[in-house]
Amino acid sequence: MVLSNTESHYGSVTKIFHWLTALLILSLIPLGWYANQLPYETDAELARKAWFFSVHKTLGVATFFVALTRIIWSISQPKPGLLNADKPTESFAAETVHWLLYAALVIVPLSGWISHAAAAGFAPIWWPFGQSLPLVSKSVAVEHLFADIHWVATKVLVLSLLLHIAGAMKHHLIDRDSTLRRMLPGQPSLAALPAQPDSNLPVLAAVALWLAAVAGGGVMATGAEKEVIAATALEEVTSDWTVQEGQIAITVTQLGSEVTGSFADWTSSITFDESSAEQKVGTVTTTIAVQSLTLGSVTQPALGADFFDANTFATATFEADLLRAVDGYEALGTLTIKGRSVPLTMPFSLSIAENTAKMSAKLTLDRRDFGIGDNMKDESSLKFDVQVDIDLTATRAAVD
Repeated sequence: MVLSNTESHYGSVTKIFHWLTALLILSLIPLGWYANQLPYETDAELARKAWFFSVHKTLGVATFFVALTRIIWSISQPKPGLLNADKPTESFAAETVHWLLYAALVIVPLSGWISHAAAAGFAPIWWPFGQSLPLVSKSVAVEHLFADIHWVATKVLVLSLLLHIAGAMKHHLIDRDSTLRRMLPGQPSLAALPAQPDSNLPVLAAVALWLAAVAGGGVMATGAEKEVIAATALEEVTSDWTVQEGQIAITVTQLGSEVTGSFADWTSSITFDESSAEQKVGTVTTTIAVQSLTLGSVTQPALGADFFDANTFATATFEADLLRAVDGYEALGTLTIKGRSVPLTMPFSLSIAENTAKMSAKLTLDRRDFGIGDNMKDESSLKFDVQVDIDLTATRAAVD
């Protein structure tokens, strides 16, 4: 058994890498397609979908490291010459597809891995090294960008793979040469190889094709992001206190993993007089554009009919009186989500310096009170409790 390559034959190590890579790719493509088609309406369906996605992601990471090892090995080895090097068009096409495939073995799994690392929750990679990547922050924009690149790159991979297989079949069935047999066990006898091309054009062609594909993925992600932002504008409100900056964030626990997101578009109309001697010191009405929610990789399901049903219930509202409490203040009122109004008491901390106020609050809601996730009857897939974190800074006009 010859381990290393020669100028005319592939060694056993290269052959093992080739067929292991082929096995991984031919498993990952249908597995990813199947996982995408699975429904996720119930606890059992969501758990099943997540399981298949975890298998897909885990094998994808394995493919990435196999590809890197294969590339390092290839660099260290002589490259067996082409048997059809005397046919310039065919050899150019073969080399271009070869480089497309090599790049795909890195770009496809890496783009999927980056998208996963940028997302929050859902279908973890099964290994002990965590779900994050260096220099990749949790970001919906990054997640969507690399998800689109992954989608486009997968199409390039499939096309390149089909061309590669078609070329191998042509060599074997029509040309009847040993191109395919060189990658099978054994060392077939070969005639003297023709003069080999010495050109970088196939590499440049492959790079140009990949740049076009990756740019296409970026355009798709940018367009989708603009569409979401344009759909969530709310009208301005009149308020004694004007919110300068703030965040309404929610954290859900799905399949044992916390997923945190926030609403990008909301308004608050606030009256508040800290000098009042009464227990009631003000009022607040907050309106939230539900479609502005981003919740990691589960944003779209969260906005769907079984959860927030954002197409039917475009806004959520909180109307409350602001009262003095033993340890600060509390908002006593009603929270309406998905057409259901629930009484709510929300303690909050408040600090005021001249005409600037900083407020923060933490509370826990039960999703069942608002008919969110009624199709998930227990907590095996999605916990009942939802953590809400509110922070804002508001200012009022100075009184002369």
